[in-house]
Amino acid sequence: MEIREVNKEDLTGLLELYTLLHDNPMPEMTETVELLWERIINDKDHHIIAGLVNDRIISSCVVVIIPNLTHNQRPYALVENVITDEKYRKKGYGTALLNYAKDIAVKDNCYKIMLLTGSKKESTLSFYEQAGFNMKDKTAFIQWL
Repeated sequence: MEIREVNKEDLTGLLELYTLLHDNPMPEMTETVELLWERIINDKDHHIIAGLVNDRIISSCVVVIIPNLTHNQRPYALVENVITDEKYRKKGYGTALLNYAKDIAVKDNCYKIMLLTGSKKESTLSFYEQAGFNMKDKTAFIQWL
């Protein structure tokens, strides 16, 4: 598997993978979507990592670096949209992408990296723990808007 940050031409492949994430529908390619994509691609703190097999995106995660005034003004990283196509799971691809995200956070001098999951499945929770995350240090709260 090739691991890299997405480029402008990867939008369709990424959106196709995202249809597997919480049953997201494939959006129409409107000006709004294209402008949002430009904004994301041009944001130096927004990293979309892709795992590719035969030039097809089969795994992805997002890591965003957030500037911070505490912890000696060191930023923190937030991981979101972790997904691997079911046909490619249990091969280490997701872990490899999370390690790539961690490398970005370390390079950017982050003091921590966080992620949330809505899954209660033991296999998912175990996956994140094996990737180095823990459920003991923080309690997450979400308010849907």
